[in-house]
Amino acid sequence: MNLRSIRAVRSRPQNSNTTADAKTAPAWFRAALERPVEHTAIDVEGCSIHLRSWGEPSLPALVLVHGGSAHSGWWHHVAPFFADSNHVVALDLSGHGSSGRRASYSMQTWAQEVIAAGTAANPAARPTIIGHSIGGWVTATAAVPAAMAIDGIVVVDTPLQEHEPEGGRLQYDRTLPHGYATFGEIVDRFRVIPPQANMLPFVSDRIATESVCQRDGRWFWKFDPAIFAISDSDFDSTELDSLERTLEHLQCRTGFLRCEHGVVPPAMADRIKSIMQLRGPFVELPDAGHHPMLDQPLALVAALRTLLEMWSIT
Repeated sequence: MNLRSIRAVRSRPQNSNTTADAKTAPAWFRAALERPVEHTAIDVEGCSIHLRSWGEPSLPALVLVHGGSAHSGWWHHVAPFFADSNHVVALDLSGHGSSGRRASYSMQTWAQEVIAAGTAANPAARPTIIGHSIGGWVTATAAVPAAMAIDGIVVVDTPLQEHEPEGGRLQYDRTLPHGYATFGEIVDRFRVIPPQANMLPFVSDRIATESVCQRDGRWFWKFDPAIFAISDSDFDSTELDSLERTLEHLQCRTGFLRCEHGVVPPAMADRIKSIMQLRGPFVELPDAGHHPMLDQPLALVAALRTLLEMWSIT
């Protein structure tokens, strides 16, 4: 694994709706966006991986892993709540956000990127990793070979037996996307899969504006459509069976957060509880959709803070 820091800029977020956010968003959200963030990039197996980080590198490392077709900006209003006690790093997995693209993608490669992100500032760090949705699979995959080098993992609303938490096995279209004519047109098309009611508009609007880029006069989503081809290779029955065994036999501390209106049905939740037993907490997040950072961010922060504090004293 080759790691190389190629860019570091301490900055505050800038986008077209910053003024609107300042006028309509609550104080906690504005304060989170005001927290200084460092943007860096590392090289992992020949691909540039974009990182956002908060807090001092000397603090315990906390890595935040987004879901499929998302990016590190989904965590931007959540991460600062942990920056007084942790060095918080949110990465864009390859093929997502501002990271580079690969010829092909795999859980193992994404897992390498997560470990690299957690140790980029301090090679001796034993990071805690929080993964949402597909990011939960990536997080569990990372913990298998590196269990002794990880302090713990938290899986957020990741099902055991779905091919894609973000809406099932998506059709991979190998033709190049045509893009959109205007910024407003593409941002208006921003949707989450599965659909989710009661998203906080000041959160979803900001994430939408960070999810697009302009090329050759047209606007495109930042993610590489080829990421969906991973379902043909990594999400077969053997991989799903190994995921279940992973949760059962992980050597690091493990927690699971289930969203009440997410993609883990009650019967599967009972199964996960049975798998984990005394290995770590299983927490229910009330009235949250699959993407809790969009509708219940403060409840998500409270649940994660409680779990991390419990681990810090045991």
